[in-house]
Amino acid sequence: MPTKIVHMAVYDTLADWEVGAATAHINNPRWQVAPGTFRVRTVGLTKDPITTMAGVRIVPDVALADLGPADSAMLILPGADLWGGDDLVPFAHKARELVDAGVPVAGICGATLGLAKEGLLDNRAHTSNAAEVLQYSGYSGTAHYVAAPAVTGDNVITAAAMAPFEFAREVLGLLGVYEPRILEAWYRLYGHSDPTGYAKLAEYEARMAGAVR
Repeated sequence: MPTKIVHMAVYDTLADWEVGAATAHINNPRWQVAPGTFRVRTVGLTKDPITTMAGVRIVPDVALADLGPADSAMLILPGADLWGGDDLVPFAHKARELVDAGVPVAGICGATLGLAKEGLLDNRAHTSNAAEVLQYSGYSGTAHYVAAPAVTGDNVITAAAMAPFEFAREVLGLLGVYEPRILEAWYRLYGHSDPTGYAKLAEYEARMAGAVR
């Protein structure tokens, strides 16, 4: 099965904690329906290094101008202080290009503001850190706002900064990385620290190992 590339946008002041649960488990074949099918690559405005909010230096794999809909299974947009200005507008434009071509986009925290400004939240269910945050965008999607940690609406995922595991659940579910019952167990473990989730995952892992033998 050909590898599907999920692109994670990287830029200065990127909020490290918001997307780690999603990207780590996309890259980790454990419990996956088709292990090794998905890989994460980073995309920057250019290929120059960026520095995250935590001071981590990342060299992008791909420049934004070189990314097309045929290249990507999903674009993930982390929050960042820069979403409050115009620096990251090119990423919002790219999100529009991908969504129009049928490629899903996932934005968390400040990235939801960028998606709203781009008009991508005008007619689909969505969320953010708070409804008031998006009102500053001048968008017309207020009626579609959902007060929930993370929401998937017509191929666009949005989430609050405080919901990295809910965001990851929506991302993993939309991509089809896990079977639904495995995704439920995964979220039970990571989202709620519920040991029954681990038991379900361990049972599944043992069964799959037996099938391979």
